[in-house]
Amino acid sequence: MDQLKRMAIFATVVERGSMRAAARELRMTPSAVSQQMRTLEQATGVSLLHRSTRRLTLTEAGERYHTGCAAMLAAARSAEDALASLRDAPEGELRIAAPVGFARLIAQTLGPLLAAHPRLSLSLLLDDAPADLIAERVDLALRVGDWADSSLVARRIGSLTMGVVAAPAYLLRRGVPQAPRELPEHDWLSARPSGAGARQLTLQGPGSALETVRLSPRVVSNNHLCLQQMCVAGLGLAALALPDAAEDLQQGRLVRVLPQWSSADLPVLAVTPRRDAQPAKVRHALKALRSAFGGDGHDSDPGTPAPATPSPEPSHAN
Repeated sequence: MDQLKRMAIFATVVERGSMRAAARELRMTPSAVSQQMRTLEQATGVSLLHRSTRRLTLTEAGERYHTGCAAMLAAARSAEDALASLRDAPEGELRIAAPVGFARLIAQTLGPLLAAHPRLSLSLLLDDAPADLIAERVDLALRVGDWADSSLVARRIGSLTMGVVAAPAYLLRRGVPQAPRELPEHDWLSARPSGAGARQLTLQGPGSALETVRLSPRVVSNNHLCLQQMCVAGLGLAALALPDAAEDLQQGRLVRVLPQWSSADLPVLAVTPRRDAQPAKVRHALKALRSAFGGDGHDSDPGTPAPATPSPEPSHAN
């Protein structure tokens, strides 16, 4: 490594035309630069510079050696410029992992960022199962619900409002639940594995009343869009993220069940492999996503999980 440093000093001396000028650029003393040049010549076994009181000139060996040293210095500067560019402006490939249901939101949120920065590209990995951030080289992952992996950094950027919904045809056939205690009598669509069995759903109602019911899912899926489509098809009730179900609710394909009762919101987390030295593409994406979710931007430190929230049987959980 010392030899590479001396090669860079040699290239700078030649570039600047004198040891004094090179010393100013390198923030060294002229005597230190001169010492490095003598050490370099001793290491290579040849004279590289002709020294006089007025000027420096290259020997034949020095001319040949300088070509490689100058190329090395130029490559190092180019590498530093590339890192500075990634640090200061969004460019390169941004790899994001997210639940399937976030596709539209990500497109709407990051579309302006892509339009404003032509050198930025997006690779979107959509899967309701968690991605391996390290193996998949993921820059940023969106997760919903509890978080307990202390090896990664989780930032809470917002929350999802959950609600129990059903298709009008299903309610016409099976009746409309009038109280939480009636929910177990209905078919339930769940995002949990079938092996999980019955699970609890806690709802808060008028006057801050709390009711907890046990539900035995009849239909399970690892894909929340599939559950939403089955709910629209009239197969049963489901607790969906209301932003995901907004269009179906507006068009009347789904309706709220027990709208005066609500389940706990689920935290939306932005997860990165590390906290510090984030490139510009990640910083800008985080800012845009935090704004889209209306989050407070609080981070959970490495080794400290983001606040856990009881899950109301979400179909969006990642």
